[in-house]
Amino acid sequence: MSKIFFLQRTLKLMCAVMLGCICLFPPADAMAAGKNGTMAPFDQTVTGTVRDNANGNPLSGATIMIKGTSKSTTSDANGAFSISVPGGNSVLVITYIGYEAQEITVGSRTSVSISMMPSATELSEVVMVGYGSQRKKDVTGAVKSVRAEAFNKGIVNTPQQLLQGKVSGVNVTSATGEPGATQGITIRGPGGVRTGNTPLFVIDGFPLDNASTGSGDPLNFLNTADIESIDVLKDASATAIYGTRGANGVIIITTKKGKAGTAKLALNSSVGFSQIARKINVLSAADFRSNVPKVGGVLDDGGASTDWLDVITRNAITQNHNLTMSGGSDKLTYFASFGMQKQEGIIKGNSLDRYTGRFNVTQRLFDDKLTLEANMTYSATNNRRPSALNGIIGDALTNNPTYKAVDANGNFIGYNSFNNPLLNIALDKEVSDINRILGNITATLKLTKNLSYKLNFGIDNSTSTRDVEALPYLVPVRLGRLENNYYVNRNRLVENYLTYNLTSGQHSFSALAGHSYQKIFIQTRWSSISGFPVTNLDPIYNPGLGTTLTLADNRPGGTAIENELQSFFGRLNYSYAGKYLLTVNFRADGSSKFGENNKYAYLPSFSAGWKISDEAFMKNSFFSNLKLRAGWGITGNQEIPSRISKALFNPGTGTSYPLGSGPYPSGLVYTRTENPNIQWETSSQTDVGLEFSLFGGKLTGTIDWFNKVSNNILLRVLPPDPVAPTTYYWNNFKDMKITNKGLELELEYTQKASKGIGYNIGANATFIKNNVSGSPSSVIPSGSAQGSGLTGATINGYINGQPIGTFFLKEWTGVNASGISTFRDLDGDNAITDNDRVAAGTALPNVLYSFYGGVNYKGFDLSVNFNGVSGNKVYDNTANSNFYKLKLSKNVNVTPEAIALTAESVNNSAPVSTRYLYDAAYLRLNNMSLGYTFNTAKLGISKYVSSMRLSVTGQNLFVITKYKGFDPEVNVDRAIDDAFSYGVDYLSYPKARTFIIGLNLTF
Repeated sequence: MSKIFFLQRTLKLMCAVMLGCICLFPPADAMAAGKNGTMAPFDQTVTGTVRDNANGNPLSGATIMIKGTSKSTTSDANGAFSISVPGGNSVLVITYIGYEAQEITVGSRTSVSISMMPSATELSEVVMVGYGSQRKKDVTGAVKSVRAEAFNKGIVNTPQQLLQGKVSGVNVTSATGEPGATQGITIRGPGGVRTGNTPLFVIDGFPLDNASTGSGDPLNFLNTADIESIDVLKDASATAIYGTRGANGVIIITTKKGKAGTAKLALNSSVGFSQIARKINVLSAADFRSNVPKVGGVLDDGGASTDWLDVITRNAITQNHNLTMSGGSDKLTYFASFGMQKQEGIIKGNSLDRYTGRFNVTQRLFDDKLTLEANMTYSATNNRRPSALNGIIGDALTNNPTYKAVDANGNFIGYNSFNNPLLNIALDKEVSDINRILGNITATLKLTKNLSYKLNFGIDNSTSTRDVEALPYLVPVRLGRLENNYYVNRNRLVENYLTYNLTSGQHSFSALAGHSYQKIFIQTRWSSISGFPVTNLDPIYNPGLGTTLTLADNRPGGTAIENELQSFFGRLNYSYAGKYLLTVNFRADGSSKFGENNKYAYLPSFSAGWKISDEAFMKNSFFSNLKLRAGWGITGNQEIPSRISKALFNPGTGTSYPLGSGPYPSGLVYTRTENPNIQWETSSQTDVGLEFSLFGGKLTGTIDWFNKVSNNILLRVLPPDPVAPTTYYWNNFKDMKITNKGLELELEYTQKASKGIGYNIGANATFIKNNVSGSPSSVIPSGSAQGSGLTGATINGYINGQPIGTFFLKEWTGVNASGISTFRDLDGDNAITDNDRVAAGTALPNVLYSFYGGVNYKGFDLSVNFNGVSGNKVYDNTANSNFYKLKLSKNVNVTPEAIALTAESVNNSAPVSTRYLYDAAYLRLNNMSLGYTFNTAKLGISKYVSSMRLSVTGQNLFVITKYKGFDPEVNVDRAIDDAFSYGVDYLSYPKARTFIIGLNLTF
């Protein structure tokens, strides 16, 4: 209870600090009066124009601010501006994105002409590198920064979707079309079997926990419209500063902040229209009627013609509205946003509503010696879905198309011979509500000219409920049931660190040393009750109407986990003559997840860079930037289940202690053997990269070669003692390795506006090879098959000499004279057994690629983004379990491919085999957007509306693939004993094609 009070007091304190920053330290213009309360003796009006120095084109939207105050204005569509200044000594500061800032003393002038110099973006850009930032030209690790203007466009629920196809080496998998569903993301390939492969996410300096917050993707809470930039740290030299959480890469998200100048109010609104993008082609009613007798079945003709997939899907509408307010002075800046997204899924009964609020304030005090910054984000997410989505999709694909779904009054019809999916949509409901607050406050104190201290204190608190209800019904007979789930996830962070900077002659040093403590508490509780009467009241509103509450069917339960991480970290940057660079990182992590004998991990990294373009011999070269860098480091992966080093005792079913006379007290079963030697998985990575830019920065690119080797792999295995009382334990296997080796390429050409036309075109590609070696098992099974007759069958396997996600299957060779399937007899023993399985490909692509482009002409702009993969396969468990001749003979619908082999017997079985393994390569037009920015001055509204843009965006416009399922980018979780599966498609939620109309206004 004291912990709860502590959190409440902390949240109140953070709110008080933010309000106090505004109330106690007002903006500079509130202090603009003289010491005696009098204004400056006179005002002077200055007019002027802002133009591009290279081509003379006017720059619309440039900010012109009087230095030392918050008074400012912006240039109009013709680059013109007018501002009143308090005297000739006033200094104007002119800024524009992509250009070098300028300062001009007014003097006696009443008119000025300003020519802005384009900045060498790839050199001056600042990137986040963990506990600080660096100029991109000084970074020695593999780091990629993506700004908001380059993000993917469309309906985007999570930050991962913003990055798809934008960064080489990053594989983002939207494995389902369901709104808010978990997004898969890996950086430079997966490196674990039973440990998480998701990168560490850091939002405004706060490292998140990847644990679920109850439903959907853990990052759904973040309004993507609030994100300013995303920095991806890929190699060990960049991620080692995060220690045992850096093996999978690090993604640093920086949200938008206020800027000194005129207060701005912006409204961005859009409405989207979605429909199913690709259907699975099953037999129509006419084809069904003609083919059932052909396979020896007796047609059950309902006399109708129904497309059951059309019955369960709809044209969905999504609304997205965001309001932002920002501004401030030199000493205080603020940013506030409010967002609402209401998204309908394309399957009926499915929706995701999200409401977000965010506030950020920065206050500088005591001659800028102290800087206070506070961030707070609140989100409320409501997710509604039919609880039996897989069953609904399966029914829609396989139901007899000659039967009606609804009667003449539009009411769904119940059948005893098969299931009407509309009944499940109406009666089976899952409702999740998540409330989450993420806040942190930082204080940076400049102790001396070169030394500063920073405190970072933050809280991430989420609570959620998930109610699953099955309403009672008469035809067919259903007994009602209600399940209640409650989740709590609390994450507290305290960090203290010192930064020292020194420049002496041609030597530049920067040193960082700090301490971090993070505590995470996760709790889950569940209960259930069944036997509800048929009423108009849903069980969720009165669980007491249930009549059955037995421990056999409705036993309540719960879990509680507390993880702690204490860390000491440091970094040293050294530069000689601005062109020879060295970076050293070190972190010591102590985690409660590790065994008693291995509490701390010690993880170093080293990297160096050489700015070749700064050498004298490159003075007349056509390279504006040429940098060679190389790095090596060790990172860890502590994304393992909590407390697995401890022994585990579970309540036993049917066990008791025979003490005294009955009833006897319940007993416990010794399930897991302790292992105090459990430690982190380690990943050593070598990276060599070349960065270049030519033609004054118009053509930029990078080339990276990397070799990442993960070892000390953690596995769940049988106890070594054959008479051990437990069924399993966890252990590290030092000789087992998972290697990811590859090459990354990025290239972009940008031509800024000349005679009204500007354009850019770019591409990136990743060539990667994954390999497993040293496994103690010949095969670690994964990917359990699902469906009638497939129980116990496996699809994937972790196999020595093969990539993760390898499909380990019997090789189907056709049918024999009797129409029965034949398989390759690998061992030649004339019997088809598991010994005849072959490695038939992998679900991991070996090539990831993307290309994109944009063009702007006057007020028009057009952008397109393509992405694709190749070298991977997908297993169609949907077809395996549903589409074969025997099913059709029983009046169950199938695809044309299922009956295409005329020689096949109707009695032929459909075991797991390569028959259902398909090429999963694809090329997708991810999004395309066309926009027009209006000249508000010509419209006569510039006094009230400084900017107005109308856009039309298409998302998932087409995909080119050989796969016959809904979409080749799919991965249904079919893990076995926590061993991750890959590339399995089983009744997955179809993806949508969406068209969006948007309007952006700035006041």
